Amino acid sequence: MMDTGRLYGDSLYDLAAEEKLTETLMGQVEMVAEVLKENPEYLTLLSEPSVAKAERLSLIDEAFGEQVHPYLLNFFKILCSEGIVRSFSGCSREFRRRYNEDHNIAEALIVTAVALKEEQREALKARLEKISGKTVIMKEKQEPQVLGGIRVELEGIALDGTLENRLDNLRKQITEN
Repeated sequence: MMDTGRLYGDSLYDLAAEEKLTETLMGQVEMVAEVLKENPEYLTLLSEPSVAKAERLSLIDEAFGEQVHPYLLNFFKILCSEGIVRSFSGCSREFRRRYNEDHNIAEALIVTAVALKEEQREALKARLEKISGKTVIMKEKQEPQVLGGIRVELEGIALDGTLENRLDNLRKQITEN
C-alpha cells in the first residue's frame, strides 16, 4: 500500500507534468518543505484541530499565497483541510524522486572528514556521472569520525572508501586466515 506522502506527491507531480510546470513547482515544493523544516511550530499550528480550518487556510494564504503557484497553494490547503499537512515532507520527497527520474538526475551523498576542494568535487562529480550515466547532484556532509577517504551513497548503492572501512576489511582478512 502506498503511503500518504507518496500518493499525494505522485498526484501533484502528475498534475505538474501535465501542465508542464515540473521545474517551477520543483523549486517551490522544496522552498515550502524548507520553510516547514525550519519552522516546526508553523506545521504544528497548521495541524492543530483547535484552530479553525478557515484560520489555518488563511495562514497558508498569508505565508505562501504570493510565493507559490496556485496549484501548489491549493495542494497545500487540501493537505491542511484533510488533516494530513504533516505528510508534506513525504510529498516533497516523492515529487523530487519523480522529477529526478524524469530528468535523468541522480542524487549522491558524499561523506568526508573535511570539505572537498573544488577540483576534487568536480572530479568526483564527473566520475559519478560517468558511472551512473546521469546528471549528479552532490550533497556533502562532513563527519569528523570518518578518519580518511570518502563514503558515497548513489542511488541506493554505498561506495565506502574510508580508512575505517579499509581497516575493517583488513581486520576481516586477518581473522579469516
